[in-house]
Amino acid sequence: MLGDAACGVDLSQPGMSSERPAEAVEGSRVFRFEEFAGFEERWFEKGRLRVLSGAAQGLYGVIKNDRMNGAGRRIELWEPIPADVAPGDMLRIEAGCDKRAATCRLKFGNFVNFRGFPHIPGEDWLMAVPRSDGVNDGGSWS
Repeated sequence: MLGDAACGVDLSQPGMSSERPAEAVEGSRVFRFEEFAGFEERWFEKGRLRVLSGAAQGLYGVIKNDRMNGAGRRIELWEPIPADVAPGDMLRIEAGCDKRAATCRLKFGNFVNFRGFPHIPGEDWLMAVPRSDGVNDGGSWS
């Protein structure tokens, strides 16, 4: 999990999160911000949005979508926060990780702590079958 002891990424480092007041809230699931520079589009996808103040203080949601429109940003959660989040409540928006080796290496510079298995074939290899119209002796492809 991004930010835990085994991962080693410090989410309090600059560029890993942003603390800001909620501006526009749609149903405790969609959050809109007018000015939100300094982070690439989709930087926060699969990250967390934590509520730091207000009626929902201490609650968090997992970020589904992080999209830019001009200088603004729209962050959508998978599930609504189960309490009211009002404009002005402080939020902490944390970077997201999709658990890929390339993301660990390029986005977080943390490949030394990557614990995945990037070279194991996916489940679709079970569907691979030998050709029935040729010699299947393990020889050359040509």
